[in-house]
Amino acid sequence: MSNKAMIVGWSHLPFGKREEADTEAMISQVTSNALDHAGVPASDVDGIYLGVMNNGFSKQDFQAGLVALVDPALTHTPATRIENACATGSAALHAAMDFIEAGRGRIALVVGAEKMTGLPAREVGDVLLGASYRKEEVTETGFPGVFGRIAEEYFVRYGDRREELALIAAKNHRNGVANPYAHVRKDLGFDFCNTVGDKNPLVAGPLRRTDCSMISDGAAALVLTDEATARSMERAIAFRARTHVNDILPLSRRDPLAFAGAGRAWRMALETAGVNLDDLDLVETHDCFTIAELIEYEAMGLVPPGEGYRVLREGWSYKGGRLPINPSGGLKAKGHPVGATGVSMHVMACLQLMGEAGDMQIPGANLAGVFNMGGAAVANYVSIMERSQ
Repeated sequence: MSNKAMIVGWSHLPFGKREEADTEAMISQVTSNALDHAGVPASDVDGIYLGVMNNGFSKQDFQAGLVALVDPALTHTPATRIENACATGSAALHAAMDFIEAGRGRIALVVGAEKMTGLPAREVGDVLLGASYRKEEVTETGFPGVFGRIAEEYFVRYGDRREELALIAAKNHRNGVANPYAHVRKDLGFDFCNTVGDKNPLVAGPLRRTDCSMISDGAAALVLTDEATARSMERAIAFRARTHVNDILPLSRRDPLAFAGAGRAWRMALETAGVNLDDLDLVETHDCFTIAELIEYEAMGLVPPGEGYRVLREGWSYKGGRLPINPSGGLKAKGHPVGATGVSMHVMACLQLMGEAGDMQIPGANLAGVFNMGGAAVANYVSIMERSQ
């Protein structure tokens, strides 16, 4: 029996503007719920990995220490806080998997959380700019300005794709109606997403409000065990592959439209898993902005550079299409509480693979892909997941 780490339980709070004053209460809820879901007592947890970006969202840092407040049995359990920009949640997951697969522990708890709405929007924008190269990329419009410039350059090189961005937003909001954890559960429709107006103003460059993920609060958690322990559990989700590839931080030192690190992470994951994109039943991808999802179609290898529009025009990424993408509604509808996002994406994949996704369910889902990135495709994580039990 191998030491391969498997997911055996999870928990997810609805994302949005939550009433909790900080992350502490959210961490408590998802920790208790995930341990209950896995049927694991707190005393059996060997390691805790908390994903929180913070960077100014809260004056309370050292938040890994908050997890032990949930249960006295966690008091002496090693706990580590992980930060890797918008990929913080996946970084925490990888650290927990490394812990188990190195034989250092049998059971690990992964928690991702962020409280974003406690700050004014302008301050939130400045906090998020910490995920860019501040020496060159600071904009008055914050991180939307970074992706607004990417969208402008994409349009210059490949043609104006505002309509395709609106199709992505409309698709993900329509999917989000079925997600009980989503920040916005409303089908906005293509016409609304494609029209600039008082309710959908331009935010940065060609990006409208509907092209940008929302400021959200939320938390999610995963319980992982080694393979031997997972065999005694009610459910087990295995990883056919997991990859982490970085790219250089300053956009000025690479092609900002290539998402080369993301492409490399996808190629490595598919090769390791011994599958191709047509073998996947769904993908949860990092649509922090609609232009990101469009470029990710190309980076993952669905179409050549500049042809991401075909994925939408030919219906591939819709439910019932060749490869449903973001059946959860993605970050666009679900929300993007930074530290929680990577964990959330993996929970969404687990629900699909267990056939427990409710109205989000992709029939017969056996193999799921997850792509979570930090910054503008700087830290790139891909998971290929399947049900093991």
